[in-house]
Amino acid sequence: MTNDSEVLVDEVLADQAPADEVLDDEELDARHRELVDSFIDHANELTGHNSIENVGMALLYAAGRFNAYVVSQHADSEQSYLADSPKAREFFCAQYREMLEENLEDYLSVYQKYGHLKKPQ
Repeated sequence: MTNDSEVLVDEVLADQAPADEVLDDEELDARHRELVDSFIDHANELTGHNSIENVGMALLYAAGRFNAYVVSQHADSEQSYLADSPKAREFFCAQYREMLEENLEDYLSVYQKYGHLKKPQ
């Protein structure tokens, strides 16, 4: 059973394909992973001259800013944007919480393997 969140994510990822290209779930997942990896790679580069906390907060702010833009692009009018905003806020906050929980659990499971990568405080 597909929930509304999965449908929205699939629609957003499908929008990345040219109009005449139809992507299956596997291709959508592969593109999603590529996008995520490119953001992580850039974030890792930025930590060379910035604290990891600043980079993390910048990513979080950028996600919020860009997703507000995404919501605006799906609205036909200011009234529609205002009407859609609460549902969008609920969706994106729930997605972030779910992704953060998943990644915190994943990192915990490999902490011994990657813990040596921690920078001294």
